[in-house]
Formats: sequence, structure tokens, C-alpha cells
Amino acid sequence: MSSTLHEEDSLEAESFSTSLDPYGQLVKMLMPRAVCIAIYDRMSMPMWLSDGYDGHDLSQLVEEALNLARHDQCDPEERDGFARSWDGGDTSYVFILRDGSQLLGALAVSSQDGSSGARPFSFMQGLLRPALQVLSRELINQYNIGDLRKDISLRDGDLALLLDASGAADESDSDDFKMLVRNCVTHLECAYGALIVPDKKIALAHLAELEGKARSVNSELLEKTQRNLFAWAQVQRRTLLLNKAPPNSPLGALPYKILACPVRHGGHHVAGLLMLAKHVDGPDFDLRQVRILELMTRRIAYVLQNAYDPSTGLLTRPAFEHRALATLATFGTEAHHCVAYADLDRLHVVNENHGMHVGDEVIHRAADALRTHLPPNVVAARISGDRFALFFPQTSLQTAHSFMEGLCRDVAKAMMKHDGKEIELSMSVGVAAVPSTKLPLSHALAAAEIACKAAKDRGRGRVESYQDADRSIVRRYEDVTIVGNLREAIANDRFRMEAQPIAQLNSKGPPRRFELLLRMIDPAGESVAPDKFLSAAERYQLASDIDRWVVQYALEILSSAAPALENLGAHFAINISGQSLGDEDFPIFLEEKLREYALPSAMLSFEITETAAVANIVRAEMLIRRLQDLGHSIALDDFGRGLSSLTYLKSLSVSDLKIDGELVRDLAGNSRSQAMVTAIVQLAHAMKLRTTAECVESEAIMTAVTKLGVDYGQGFAIGRPRPLEIVLQELLRGAPGITRSSGSPRMARFAGM
Repeated sequence: MSSTLHEEDSLEAESFSTSLDPYGQLVKMLMPRAVCIAIYDRMSMPMWLSDGYDGHDLSQLVEEALNLARHDQCDPEERDGFARSWDGGDTSYVFILRDGSQLLGALAVSSQDGSSGARPFSFMQGLLRPALQVLSRELINQYNIGDLRKDISLRDGDLALLLDASGAADESDSDDFKMLVRNCVTHLECAYGALIVPDKKIALAHLAELEGKARSVNSELLEKTQRNLFAWAQVQRRTLLLNKAPPNSPLGALPYKILACPVRHGGHHVAGLLMLAKHVDGPDFDLRQVRILELMTRRIAYVLQNAYDPSTGLLTRPAFEHRALATLATFGTEAHHCVAYADLDRLHVVNENHGMHVGDEVIHRAADALRTHLPPNVVAARISGDRFALFFPQTSLQTAHSFMEGLCRDVAKAMMKHDGKEIELSMSVGVAAVPSTKLPLSHALAAAEIACKAAKDRGRGRVESYQDADRSIVRRYEDVTIVGNLREAIANDRFRMEAQPIAQLNSKGPPRRFELLLRMIDPAGESVAPDKFLSAAERYQLASDIDRWVVQYALEILSSAAPALENLGAHFAINISGQSLGDEDFPIFLEEKLREYALPSAMLSFEITETAAVANIVRAEMLIRRLQDLGHSIALDDFGRGLSSLTYLKSLSVSDLKIDGELVRDLAGNSRSQAMVTAIVQLAHAMKLRTTAECVESEAIMTAVTKLGVDYGQGFAIGRPRPLEIVLQELLRGAPGITRSSGSPRMARFAGM
């Protein structure tokens, strides 16, 4: 068995070829069924190959094994190598060669299976152990040869020079293929270089800038040659080195020397071609240049797989963020940068009516319109589904807004037909400036997404810019930023329950009625008021989860001292959100918990906002009846805020009305508010309902609501919310707890506040 060698791999391999022949012969003796034996160095380059093999690509398996070993990512069971069985009755074995922690290379063997099938890797490793040991020692000796180290150093230096100059060495800049082609042409002393990747709409070419008299290059001929070579590479799937065109070449009599390498990742299909050309009277392409070009195409394949969306040819989200962050690192956030967030409108309607394949075509049409009109300095990505992002470096918000308006018009013009029916296309877009914050790109994308949702709310097919003065957009942005903390708080019980006193206005005794209020604890340990997180809870359908937490916590803590609290006449009100009213399972959950803890019914009541009750009138009626059957009273919260209060009041069998705080705050100086509160009090008394005034924040307001006949008051002039545990401790100690002061200071204070 004679040894053959791929000369293009390296000069290192030539030095190894003769010295490694006995080891190949030894492996053949130990494995008579072996049809191919190959020895690779630690750089995954072949050093010795047996003759006559045209089977599976062992180099791909070796490269995979050595890459995993090099980065210590091997499965423990595959630390020393692995076996791969193929259809047809043959198995490939890869044995990793080491000297302690130092990686030496690999031995790959392809063998025909016996009648009993493939033999296990561990068995083959034991069989070849003597050969593996002596081969490892030989590699150690060879690596210590000074000339070999020099050759490796020179080769690595050439490669580092190309990668450093290309912009492809760093993932944050890996899509700059123009730079890669230009540096290949320059460093390999070529006249012309080109890269084509049809699926990604990539077609780049570079002409050398020669000193002195530059000879002309027939670009048209080279472009035609390139297209023919791409078709050839798709079939042959290998590198073409053409220092001299053979007779009767289908390419004709070319005045150039050609080096062309297919762009493919592993065993995947050929996606593109990287081609270099030298004038026919120039130096030949040598084996070192072949190896470098092959390494560059591997890098291109890696970038294509990881940085570009396979369907649209736009950047992926990680690649987009890398490019944008690199620009921000170069220019800083003081320069004007913008981002845009685009979302196709009603794509789900297209999918439902015409099929997912038509929806995919809609996405492709939108991506084509975007790519066709994209300015040279702007990068665009498909970040998910039918959503796209664009980064505008050194661009004003107004300019980015105008460009996206034009893009929306272009998308709208791209009409589609399916089964004779026209499909209208439209896109909603949000634009935001990049702020000077710790995470500028993330904040900008979040703001642009909020503006995009506002564009959908305001009619679709339009562009909205994020403005601090636009409260609806700002509210959306605040909800987005807090919803992550809110989900974490629900999962990890990061809430605190507080109790605010409700005082009987015609009584001098300490309050025994309280409303339970919730506070969220953020990651920094700070308390977050409900007005900061309840909007996000409603928007992202988390309010019902919060209500469940409140019910569980309140019943559990109150049940521990229920008899004593009942003797004191203590009473606690729990709020129920509109989402819980619409949740079919919540009433069942609530009833089960109430029966489980069996608190005295007079100790517990529930509050439902007027607007939520009206919006879910049927479910509200059902829940109120179920709670009343259990003996609990119900209060209609924020009464007077809605437009249909009186109409629906007769349908809701509540026992209390809590007058909206906006009306109460204006009582002291607004006659209309006084008239409305008077009407509410008279109506409530006629229906035998108790009334409570919210937002009693001053002695003047307290005096006013008392004169109007309101039964109870709640607000800072009566008492601030405090931790429920402290309130319960004071009640159980029989302490005075909460007292009202008729003089200054006006607000009541608890002992220990």
C-alpha cells in the first residue's frame, strides 16, 4: 500500500509523508478491512492518506473532532474520538491523538463492516492502542523539528494577515465580504477577485490596483467565466486550480490563470464561489494560496450560515446587533443614530386564508423591497417571523422616518395575487433615536418596537417615531421595560402586601377596616408602586396571576390570627382585576381558597372597579353572586369614573360604592364635583349602599365628604399604606394603631413609622 498526499494542504505534510508510511502500514495490518487510512495534524490538515478511496469525507469528521477537542467541548464518551456508521455497510473511526493536554492530531480509518455489523469504537481503540501510542510519539518528535515550526509559523502568519485585513476574523464585522475579496486579491497578487452567493444576492468583484502601467482586465469575460465555474462547482464540489487551461476546455482559451473554490459548509450544498484570476503570464497559483483560499471560503460559509437569514438574505438578529454595536463603538452615542422596527400587517390573515407558503412569499416580497432600496450605510435584519430591524448610523430621526415612509409605500405597491385574488401588503414601522444609555441598542429597539405597536393602533401601514411627549407610546415603553421584572416577581414571590386604613367618618375610634394594596420588589430591592406595574400586568395578561398571588398570600396570613382579628372587628378588602373577571378559572380558584381557609365572612370583602365590571357585566354578576353566597360583601371601586354607572348599578348586587378619587380631590373648590358626589351619596343611601370616599388627602377634603354624608374615608389624611404584617401586629397587641389628628401634622401616623 503506497501513500498518497494532497499536496495543496501544506509543506508540513510533505515532510511527514515518508516518515508516517510505516504507521499507515501498521494500522492496515491491525485492521485488514480498512479501505482508507488517513493521518491528520492538529490543524486538521492531512499528513498521510492511503490510495484508492472515494467514499465519505473523512476530513469533515476529523475537523469536527479536533474542533471539539480544541475547545474542550467533547462529550466525555467521545473525548478520545468516535465512530460513524454509514449506509452501505462501512464505518468511519476517528482517534484523537494527544500528549497529555496537548493536541497532536488524529487518525481516521474507514472500514468495511463484518457480518455482525460495525465494531464498537472502544474495541477498535484497544486494537489500535500500540499504533496510536507510537504514532503519537512520532508526531511529538516531528513537531520539535525547527524547520517545521518555521514553516508553520510562516503559514500562520500569512493566514493571520489575511484574516486581520479582511474584516472576517471578527464576528462583529464578518459580513464585510468586500474587504475579504479585496485583501485576497492584494495579498495573493491577483488581478481580479470575485465572490458570488446567489441565494443571498451577493455578487462582489474587485480589480487590483497595480502600480505603473496597469494591464486591462476583461471583466465581462471573467464574470461569464465565474458563472460557468459556479455551475461546475455545484456538481464537482471541489477546488479548481487552473494555471494552464487544458485543450478543449469548455471555458475556452482564457488569458488568465484561475483559482476557484466553492463556498459550502460541511456536506451542505454549494452556496457560492470565491474566484481569483491572474494574468496568464503571471506567477502560478501555488499550493499555499490554494490552502488560504479554501480557509477563506470556510470562513465565508460560516458567516453565511450564522449571520444571514436563509430565507430573505438579510442579517440575522445577532449579526445585526454585532454590526450596530461596532458602529456605536466607533462613533459613540453622541453621534445621531437611529433604529427602525418594522412589522408586516395582518400576516396571520394571509396565512389563514391562503396558506403559510403564501405568507412566506409576502415576507420575501417585503424583504426584497427593503433590500432593493437600502442605503449603502444602513444595515437591515430579519429579527423574527415577519419583523425586521434597521440601523441608521449618523442619521437624524427625521431622515430615518422619511426613508421608512418610502419603504412602507413600496411595500404597499408590491401587490400579490393568489388563486386570482389580490393580497394587499402593508407594513407598520416604529423609529427611535439611539439614546446615550448603558444599553443603547437594546433601549432603542425597545422604543422602536413600542412606536411600531402605536403605528398599528393608529391605523397600520404607517410610521411612528418614538417621542417622549407621546404618553401612549411612553406608557407602552415603560410596560415593556418592567414586564420582565414583573414576571420574575410572580415566579419568585417578590411582592409586599400593604394595608391602608378605611375610617368611618362619623366615628372617633381607630379604624378597623383596611384595603390590601400590593407593592412589587424590583431586583435592586426597591418597592414599586402599583401604578408602575399594573399597566404592564394588564397589557401582558399577568393581572390574573397577580390576583391569585394576592388571594393566596392574604388568606394565608390572615388565617393565622383569624379568631383574634374577628373579635377586634377587623375587616380587609381585596381587589380583583378586570382580567380575573374574564378568566373562567379564577372564580373557581377563589371559591376553593375561601373554603380552604374558612375565614369569617365579615372579615373579608372584595373590590371590583366600575369599568372592569361594566366591561364584563355577565361574569361580574356571576362572581358577585358566588361571593355573596359565601357571605362576603362587594364594593364597586372608582365609582363615577365611567359613563354608564347608573345604568349598570341596578344589575350589580354590590354593598359598597367607592367614589372615584378624581371627584373627591376637587370637592373643596369645585361645585360640579360636589353636586356629583352629593348625587352618588343620595343614590347609595336610597339603595342602602355604603359609600367610601377615596383620595381623602387633606383635612379640608375630609370635612367636605363628611358634610356630604359619605360613610367612610380613605386617603393620606387618614393613614398611609403600611406593611400588612406590622398592621396585624399592632391590631393584635391592642395598640391604638391608627389615629387621626385634628391639627398639624394632618396625616395620621402609626406607632413605629
